[in-house]
Amino acid sequence: MIAAEGLVKSFDGVQAVRGVALHAADGAITGLLGPNGAGKSTTLRMLCTVLVPDSGEAWIDGAHTVREPLEARRRLGVLTHDSGLYPHLTARENILYFAELHGMARAARERRADELVEWLEMQSFASRRARGFSQGQRIKTALARALVHGPRNVLLDEPTNGLDVMAVRNLRALLARLRDAGHCVLFSSHVMQEVSALCDVVVVLARGAVVARGTPAELRGATGCESLEDAFVKLIGTDEGLG
Repeated sequence: MIAAEGLVKSFDGVQAVRGVALHAADGAITGLLGPNGAGKSTTLRMLCTVLVPDSGEAWIDGAHTVREPLEARRRLGVLTHDSGLYPHLTARENILYFAELHGMARAARERRADELVEWLEMQSFASRRARGFSQGQRIKTALARALVHGPRNVLLDEPTNGLDVMAVRNLRALLARLRDAGHCVLFSSHVMQEVSALCDVVVVLARGAVVARGTPAELRGATGCESLEDAFVKLIGTDEGLG
């Protein structure tokens, strides 16, 4: 479970996040939906302890992100839009290296790497160096690395950026499998199609604040709109929309 109350963050006097509150449950996919500049990435960076909020609090399975940052990180797997793979290591070596950083014993990290390579269907490129990977292969390797320590919670920042149609479909299937296995999945996006296809709950951000939350059906019902896209535009109060 990922929870936050009253998160606020400013940069050079500009308030990027204004009192954001959210709750992402286990066994569900929660989406942060908003136009570019709405505060999605800043919110996620506070949740994963990269940024310290100016005020407000957040917890990862009860571990406070400011007072207990190491414990919060242990309970969280993070996938950013810059996967940051080591290009001279193979996919498997990238996974094993992060397992070692998490303090896993050799036998445990070898076993876990085998499990993830099979689960994410990485057999065809697991022994290849990451330099030259397709974007889909990079995403799979980065996701395996994020999951290597067995976190209950998974946080993804615009994970489909740069992916082709088949890679997006594969990622959707992987996230659904995580949800069905009981994980808490939280991701940000401004792409309406992936939010509609994936999310159990949607938190809509605009100008750094939460303007609505609910299931896609609830958001459509609350706005009287037939599509989530129309509901989104109505909720954020602008026709600029999807950015």
